[in-house]
Amino acid sequence: MAGLGAAVLGPALASIAGAQGRPSLTLRANAGVIALRPGGPDTPIWSLQGPTPDAGLRFKRGDELEITLQNQLPVPTVLNWHGIDGVPVAEPLAARAPLGPGAKETLVVPLRYAGTFLCDLRLLGDGQPSPSGARALVVQESDATIADRDEVFLIEDWRPRPDGTAIAPGIDPADTVPLYTINGLTTLDIPVRIHERLRLRFINGCQRNVIAIKIEGHDVRVMALDSQPAEPFLARGGALVLAPGTRVDALIDATVAAGSTSSILLHNGKEARPIARLVGSPEPLLRDAPLPAAPPLPSNGLPGQLDLKNALRIDLTLGGPRADWVTPANFASSAAPAFRVSAGRTVVLTLTNRADIPEIFHLHGHHFRLLDRLDDGWKPFWLDTLAIEPGQTQRIALSAEYGGRWLMEAVATDWAAPRLVRWYSVD
Repeated sequence: MAGLGAAVLGPALASIAGAQGRPSLTLRANAGVIALRPGGPDTPIWSLQGPTPDAGLRFKRGDELEITLQNQLPVPTVLNWHGIDGVPVAEPLAARAPLGPGAKETLVVPLRYAGTFLCDLRLLGDGQPSPSGARALVVQESDATIADRDEVFLIEDWRPRPDGTAIAPGIDPADTVPLYTINGLTTLDIPVRIHERLRLRFINGCQRNVIAIKIEGHDVRVMALDSQPAEPFLARGGALVLAPGTRVDALIDATVAAGSTSSILLHNGKEARPIARLVGSPEPLLRDAPLPAAPPLPSNGLPGQLDLKNALRIDLTLGGPRADWVTPANFASSAAPAFRVSAGRTVVLTLTNRADIPEIFHLHGHHFRLLDRLDDGWKPFWLDTLAIEPGQTQRIALSAEYGGRWLMEAVATDWAAPRLVRWYSVD
């Protein structure tokens, strides 16, 4: 699973009746704080606040969600989505200009897919006075209950200075120490009963960092990646590898006895550290034996086949000199697109990383298949985010189903590296 990308949410239901009976959601971009050091002062951050303090919000597949963004920050901002396909009116920069301080806007987003989604304010976040947090959004399947409980794990990283303030990405992190939170907390205990089945929605909400997550003493069965169902498979060595923005939905059957614990470990490429624990509950067994293996999640309707033979083929270079990639602040839709394609045609992108560190590629508007090395097939899952190792080339394929202008993002796995964008057009 190396190179995949992820994001997730908490147990809140936010379905406030809106116009015409559709659910509505108000998000406020404003100043906030987070507790990063036990016993120390709170750290100022910029946040995306919803109707509850939980990490995420839940809706149903098929909802038309009316979203209002209120900008209470002193700078322009724009809402950036991971996993929402085919909604051109919601596309940041290409369709929606940054929202000025004190302004608000409302749009309607059809929730076509069930899955785990992520939204944030980070597209314009490089070099800002404070780092900003993310929010998870869960769209629930209408006809699938595959677990006893459904938990969101939104993992974020922060770079506090000795004085307790934190820096935004795009700034030299000298004199800072990386700290991690899960659902806004520095540690989290999850009570479980033996043979209880949990659906864990892991989201990598880190700014630049690829992470690995391991649950000690448990098999981890992957059910979905980047908001799309996958053919279920066991994570190799019980570890999940997530690029920034990646979401992984996984199942575990709890084996923790009453009074015992099982650590959830985060590895950031340098060291492993516990960020949460499964804690055995003294309550009676939920059942006498583990449940049988869960069937695949219902399809979201993405195509079963891709016409690689007649695909439009485009080469894109990541890392190194990239005259065609620009920072979001300098984006102009009047610039030439990376490619234009007719709706319904397959596109194969060859992504080559010329840098000496991994690059993260995120595609807006569509999901893609990761092609096999011989270009004769693809991995059995869909993605919207991919990490590409130094000097490597990866090929991805998408079905250009949705007309509109869509962004592509690229960023190196370095806190100080700039986020860069281009766009493509489906006509």
